[in-house]
Amino acid sequence: VQLQASGGGLVQAGGSLRLSCQASGDTFGRLRVGWFRQAPGKERDFVALVGTLGHTVYADSVRGRFTISRDNAKNSGYLQMNSLRPEDTALYYCAAAKTLGRRWPPQTRNEFDYWGQGTLVTVSS
Repeated sequence: VQLQASGGGLVQAGGSLRLSCQASGDTFGRLRVGWFRQAPGKERDFVALVGTLGHTVYADSVRGRFTISRDNAKNSGYLQMNSLRPEDTALYYCAAAKTLGRRWPPQTRNEFDYWGQGTLVTVSS
């Protein structure tokens, strides 16, 4: 499975962006899809997760502002980001995790099997 993230850009505080994660292959529907972000000089942190049945999990810092979703027919995942803040500035990565024998919810980097390249989100104040 290969993942391609897109949709990043420069936005003013309070604005919105929608990130997309396009997957190749025919197993996307059986994978959990997550988003992580990494700010300069910081660790790569969990942002949001959507399971194969649509259950969602969010980091406290984005809950109520970000919405994760998926469209299995399009092999795609999405992250709608509203009310953006300067502290949301980071490189955003989409990732996918297998489900067999795995715990729910996966929220650490090593629980994800596939990664896309990052897409940069910059929020100006």
